[in-house]
Amino acid sequence: MATKLRLQRRGRKNYPFYQIIVADSRAPRDGKYIERIGSYNPNTNPATITLDFDRALYWLQTGAQPTDTVRNILSDEGVMMKKHLLGGVTKGAFDEAEAEKRFEAWKNNKQQSTQSQKSKDEEKQRAEEKSRMDAEKEVNKARAEATAKRKAEEEAANAPVVPVAEVVETAEAPVAEEAPVAEEVPVAEEAPVVKEKAEVPAEDVPAASEESKDETPAAEEKKTEAAE
Repeated sequence: MATKLRLQRRGRKNYPFYQIIVADSRAPRDGKYIERIGSYNPNTNPATITLDFDRALYWLQTGAQPTDTVRNILSDEGVMMKKHLLGGVTKGAFDEAEAEKRFEAWKNNKQQSTQSQKSKDEEKQRAEEKSRMDAEKEVNKARAEATAKRKAEEEAANAPVVPVAEVVETAEAPVAEEAPVAEEVPVAEEAPVVKEKAEVPAEDVPAASEESKDETPAAEEKKTEAAE
């Protein structure tokens, strides 16, 4: 019985999901199969692959023929490389230790290459996202400017029209004169201080003479007569 390693479709419409199976070459694609050795999901980036390495290698060594897609998957996973190295051991080109050493070197190199490609894809994706964001910012800026311009035009159109006469009267209105500055009130001068007359002690005043005392009534009489 001829066996094949191929994909069996699963999943929903526009979202396919495949199983890696070992089946009779005469069986229909989605029919009965012998064994399922892995799965393949192309909807992720990179594609998600699960594989039973030993069982895939066993079926290859027993003569199962992979389809082109499955062969590419097995090659990426290292199954084809391991089969080639074991063939060299069988022919006596080198021993199993050397085959294992070469396989590990190939595997490490493959992982580094995969990681480098993954980093490049991530960097490319970030650059695309940045360019998309920049383009979106430019669109938003242009939209905001157009909105502001439209609002300004609407406000100008809806603004009330002022008659020309009012504008002229407003322009010719006299400018209010400034209020005169109040004059400074002179500060009242202080009144001069009047010094009190020093009292003279009674002892220092000279006593009136007797003659003056006698003359005083006579003087008064003369003044009375003159008045008459």
